Amino acid sequence: MTLAAEAPDLDVVGEFRNPVFGFAHHRGFTHSFLGLFFVSGLVVGFMYLLWRIGGRKVKDPSRPPRWGLLFGFAYLAGVSHILLDFTNNYGVRPFWPFSERWFSWDIVFIADPFLLAFLIVGLVLPAFFKLVSEDIGPRRKTPYGRGGAILALLAMVGLWGVRDFEHRRAINALEARQYEGGNPIQVSAYPYWWSPFRWSGVVETPNFFANLLVDSMTPEVDPQGEMQIRYKPEETPATLAAKQTYLGRVYLDWAKYPITETEPLDSGQQGYIVRFKDLRFEYPERRGRSVLSAAVVLDKNFKVAGELFGMRQMRAATGGAPD
Repeated sequence: MTLAAEAPDLDVVGEFRNPVFGFAHHRGFTHSFLGLFFVSGLVVGFMYLLWRIGGRKVKDPSRPPRWGLLFGFAYLAGVSHILLDFTNNYGVRPFWPFSERWFSWDIVFIADPFLLAFLIVGLVLPAFFKLVSEDIGPRRKTPYGRGGAILALLAMVGLWGVRDFEHRRAINALEARQYEGGNPIQVSAYPYWWSPFRWSGVVETPNFFANLLVDSMTPEVDPQGEMQIRYKPEETPATLAAKQTYLGRVYLDWAKYPITETEPLDSGQQGYIVRFKDLRFEYPERRGRSVLSAAVVLDKNFKVAGELFGMRQMRAATGGAPD
């Protein structure tokens, strides 16, 4: 089950081809309910192969491995992976290939320190008590760790409950106000890693997007601070060409609040670079390069010269594009 719970992330092998291909296939086939049948079969088949190589050894000959049951447990572990990925704001596509729609709960930061702390405590404390009990008394026949695991999982569910409640309060606060005199088309709130009560609000109106902070701890939840407004850019030949590229289509399919920025190329080259950003990851106080941004480089005739992806130093996926 441990191997099967990690196996959906085997899709990272797409990164070896290029960042754009890896992005297109991340959280796709291996993170779907249908794909889990193949992923679980791969894990169980790997374990079966090791068992055969090891001489088919069993501790009790009357209880051979039940491979069908192990496959069911492996599939259940894979579902837990999809559930955990669903809780953050990147999202999953569990119904692929029947639907390419992305789903996300948006309540947990992608690396939540509270959740990690609960799980680490649930893992470490039983081992500590085991050492102490062995020093002062006879060894137990039942395995240690069950109580710690149950408490850690209950704490995780409790954290989800708190975050879900606060998330709904933040959403309601964003929906209850007007923006530049108009009503929003859609609103979202995304978590900070260090507080279950602080949210990055994103609002879409017919003419612009707005970013603002929301503190759900206050009795009367109300967005705080200065609202950052980004007007929706007009379509140009450059943006239209960029959106028709492989990267453009993939990015717009995944992004919930996409926005483009167009600028001429530097270094005396003729052409344009069209940058794609998703405001889900544009936290109000954040400075520096955008997380999960992308760009398409076009020549002067609006032909694709390169497709770039990543927050590290950009590199061309198709060649011919500058860093």
